[in-house]
Amino acid sequence: MLLAARVTPWVERTRFLAPGLLACGVVGAAAGFLSEHYGAPVMLFALLLGMAMNFLSAEGPCQPGIEFTARHVLRVGIALLGLRITLAQVAALGWGPLGLVVLSVVLTIAVSMVAARLLGFQGLFGLLTGGATAICGASAALALAAALPSHPQKDRATLFTVIGVSALSTMAMVAYPMLARALGMDAQQAGIFLGATIHDVAQVVGAGYSLSAQTGDTATLVKLLRVAMLLPVIVFASLLTRSRASDGQDDSAARPPLLPWFAVAFAGLVAANSTGWVPQPVQAAGNDLSRWCLIAAIAGIGMKTHLKELATVGLKPVALMVGETLFLAGLALLLMRWLA
Repeated sequence: MLLAARVTPWVERTRFLAPGLLACGVVGAAAGFLSEHYGAPVMLFALLLGMAMNFLSAEGPCQPGIEFTARHVLRVGIALLGLRITLAQVAALGWGPLGLVVLSVVLTIAVSMVAARLLGFQGLFGLLTGGATAICGASAALALAAALPSHPQKDRATLFTVIGVSALSTMAMVAYPMLARALGMDAQQAGIFLGATIHDVAQVVGAGYSLSAQTGDTATLVKLLRVAMLLPVIVFASLLTRSRASDGQDDSAARPPLLPWFAVAFAGLVAANSTGWVPQPVQAAGNDLSRWCLIAAIAGIGMKTHLKELATVGLKPVALMVGETLFLAGLALLLMRWLA
């Protein structure tokens, strides 16, 4: 009887969440199918399909599961990103690319926060868009959104950022290899440039290997170093949120923990992966699970958003993200010459 009493709440909880979880999973699977056959970013397909199904997030059996996926499944996917990185990969790049990545991320986020304030937005919106641009695209946008305080416009801002960074990353995947050729970069230089400037991992891989195997390998390593910057930026976002809550600037936000659990898990998995004890099949399974968790989560966020709300963002946020992308590319070219 005691065992039955313990199991029943979990069974009831699963039944309560199952319709929404299943809906997000189906939309994610459909997005993956379309991405494989038509070559567009899977995150973008998940967003668009999710928005088309936004009626499911209204009151009904799917609503709790959609909320759970958009919040908690998202955090699981972010934590599992740690299985993509090892400390040896970071060390193999040397000090030049390391300095380039750190300076690019820090300066891009700082400039983005200032620019957001000048355009009339909160600095946190600049942190969200700048972090997505500087680190790893849609995954960084989702991770930072999870670390930032609740706000009535938070889901809309996150959705806009994911759409914007996915579109800009796709354009960069096409344009930046041509730019690298036009500037006469060798394979190593082209790999560093592509890995340091294109937003999403998939687009970095596509752009790098379209030039050569060496360029693709270098671009992937530099990109993974940018992904590793996700942890300190999440910590910064948490500190900023705690500071705002303490100063009374954000009375609606409870003071968050210094390190969210998913950030701790991310760091722990990077450390574990660096020991070499994690078998390759486990790494591959973790990467696949992370990818599907993020796809399902962005489908859930899409379901929670109405197109008419997204259409009201105006030109200023678009100008902000385009400006961030151009700033990152120009800064990378400048730092490559300086650190060469």
